[in-house]
Amino acid sequence: MTYRFFTPAPAKAATGVTAEVYRQLRDEFLGPVPTFQVLSAVPEVLAATWALMREALLAGEASRVDRELVASAVSRANRCRFCVDAHVMLLHALGEHELAEVVARGGTPPEPRHAELVAWAEASRSPKAAGWTSPYRPEVTGTLLAFHFINRVVSALLDPDLLPGGLQRSPLVRSVGGRLYARTARELKEPGRSLPLLDAGATATPDWAGDSPVGVAYASLRSAAMRGGDLLGDVARQTVTATVRWENGKFPARPADWAVDLVRDVPGTDRIGTRIALLAAFAPSAISAGDVALWRLSHPADADADLVRLVAYGAITATDHVARALSSAHL
Repeated sequence: MTYRFFTPAPAKAATGVTAEVYRQLRDEFLGPVPTFQVLSAVPEVLAATWALMREALLAGEASRVDRELVASAVSRANRCRFCVDAHVMLLHALGEHELAEVVARGGTPPEPRHAELVAWAEASRSPKAAGWTSPYRPEVTGTLLAFHFINRVVSALLDPDLLPGGLQRSPLVRSVGGRLYARTARELKEPGRSLPLLDAGATATPDWAGDSPVGVAYASLRSAAMRGGDLLGDVARQTVTATVRWENGKFPARPADWAVDLVRDVPGTDRIGTRIALLAAFAPSAISAGDVALWRLSHPADADADLVRLVAYGAITATDHVARALSSAHL
């Protein structure tokens, strides 16, 4: 697979917190996969993204099958083919071969509890329209929020094919790939290992998470990713925040035209950045090479890192819209 706009530094060159994230990825997941390597230009976002995914998806006592099902379903709702393929493969790794292929086909699982999880995850794309909240444990809810963020980063910055020619969409390849990762997928992970990687200054943990490490990880990711908004002025940030609230997860029919219309009243120096952040929130695969080229003209010094920060800002704004539906339900 390939990166859309830049190629990160090789994993063997990593130092500091990035190297430690990569060590944990090798120990507990699938290695330093492109999803995380593309974030390495901004180590604090990389560390917080890994922490949320690890503490939500991999650690704790909630069913790993349920969590992989949620990851697959929310990825389907967000039209992130890359993430659907990856987590269908992990369902195979957990021995859920029939369930994995139902998810791959876009079907409804036959078991009622699994069908309810899928419906819940898919409804979260537009939480206000669905009257959405969560009856599930922090690990399950945190998995959903992790993939609302990750889906958008992946769709913005990576090509959609996990393997050359889309081979991962072959049932045989999915099944064989799953068996290769079966041992790693089924190992129990102790909660909290990723938390020392995080900045100590994150905001208070959200009420839906209780005292789970998932809440600490989410608060850290929100804090780190929201800093990308500092690349934009006040009017631009207000445009992104207000659009996320009123559009409520609606997919734009023509994303490029939609974004152009929304930034007309934004100061000229912020228009391209606002456009990228809006597309990251709603239709990240529609971010074009032309958009990125224009952005780099105004941010030549740290272009790759600033692009990651901007995409992360749009992604977390959309994710936090979903999280706020949870918080209001608990008040």
